[in-house]
Amino acid sequence: MSARETEVPGEAPTRRRSPLNTRRLGDRLLRAYVWLIIAWLFLPIAVMIVFGFNDTQSKSNVTWQGFTLRWWGRLDEYPELVTAVLNSLKIAVLATVITTLIGTLMGLALGRYRFRGQGATNLVMFAAIASPELVMGASLLSLFISAGVQTGFATVVIAHVLFSLSFVAITVRARVIGLDRSIEEAARDLGASTWTTFWRITFPMILPGVVSGALLAFALSIDDFVITQFTSGATQTFPLWIWGATRIGVPPQVNILGTLIFAVGVAIAVFNTVSSRRRT
Repeated sequence: MSARETEVPGEAPTRRRSPLNTRRLGDRLLRAYVWLIIAWLFLPIAVMIVFGFNDTQSKSNVTWQGFTLRWWGRLDEYPELVTAVLNSLKIAVLATVITTLIGTLMGLALGRYRFRGQGATNLVMFAAIASPELVMGASLLSLFISAGVQTGFATVVIAHVLFSLSFVAITVRARVIGLDRSIEEAARDLGASTWTTFWRITFPMILPGVVSGALLAFALSIDDFVITQFTSGATQTFPLWIWGATRIGVPPQVNILGTLIFAVGVAIAVFNTVSSRRRT
């Protein structure tokens, strides 16, 4: 009788399922589930890319009418759209630079030192992440109005910095906590100054966390709508322009610019991944 069969008096032998086969089945189901989730997430992006080539004859770009490349040469038909995209890029770059500088220092301090008020600081950072954007946008608008600050480009940058700061600080903090302090101590034992130890030892080790935080801040800034809507004033960004255009029809140029932004983001992510593997 096979090892996988058991015999019960008066009944036919039954076959037991091997634990190895059960594990393999579970792995296959898990892989299929993961690929299904990935396909579900990328489906809207695929639709956006495809409809950038749609030969639509109306203002609404929601029905496939044929393939064309003519929209790729007519991006300047909507100057306001180009201006909105440039505003989004400028705001995202400025907010990313400022957020990365401040957030890196905060993450370094929170991950390395113990000081009075550290628990409250961590609580505030996680509360900023957990709170809805609607609450943050409304509170920032109230702050700017109370202070007599005219909303516009500068207030959007400030709002995006405050919104993204916690994400960068927490990302860098997690990297700092996992550092091997003995490497820095060895550098000091060999005569390196504090500044030299930081730039030659500490900073290269936390650089992956800094880059990850910067990319996260850029992604959060460039597609933010709710907080920007509260603090933009007369300044229009790419998401705000799309929101206004939905009432009369979104042109294919929106899909093209969205595709270009997505392609740049993918290229940056791939470059960061390849660079990290080479460093490893």
